[in-house]
Amino acid sequence: MLDLSDKLPFAQGYNRLCYEHPLDSARCLKIVRPENIAARTQRQSRLKQLLGTNRLNDNTQEIIAHNQRAIRELLAKGREDLVWSHLPRFYGSVQTSLGEANESELIRCADGNVAPTLETLMQDHGLTPELETGIREFLDWLKQTRILTRNLLPHNLVVTDRIGRTQLFLVDGLGAPTIPQALAPLPGWSSHYIDRKIDRFRKRLAWEQNGEGLSWEDFQRLR
Repeated sequence: MLDLSDKLPFAQGYNRLCYEHPLDSARCLKIVRPENIAARTQRQSRLKQLLGTNRLNDNTQEIIAHNQRAIRELLAKGREDLVWSHLPRFYGSVQTSLGEANESELIRCADGNVAPTLETLMQDHGLTPELETGIREFLDWLKQTRILTRNLLPHNLVVTDRIGRTQLFLVDGLGAPTIPQALAPLPGWSSHYIDRKIDRFRKRLAWEQNGEGLSWEDFQRLR
């Protein structure tokens, strides 16, 4: 068991906390915040509650997402470098003093610092040409690999310069809901699904840059 009792998370979202691995600074540990699963469950209808809490557990869903058809097929073909060119390498689950964690590669920059999110960089510097190039490369990778994701959000993407150029990694939001995932084998479905996610992501970037005081929901309706 990995002891995290004296550690502080380097990042946190609504559903999970992220810790540096105590024995390997090149890896991170994602731990679910169980109180948020309970709160989300209570807000749902009785029918949805009967479906259980695994679908609300981001670690469980992340493991399922890494087992999706596109990733399995690429790995079976020996295309590991392609899979992990925009996804942190994933090592499965491990026990810690704070509960079960998902273990994955910790993306850092060339200077050794933890890679910042796309959201942070956009807020600080705007959508620079370097970021635009990195975004295009990431979106081209999605189209090429047909790896399914949920809605692409700037705070779920980190940006690194560790190979001498801007590179984006999806650190959260991998995988698709049950029905889109089941339809993935149908000819053309994955490409259609990914194109929709990309269009929505472009709208999100536009809103984050100049939302004209509109909420995200209102901005989407107008565009």
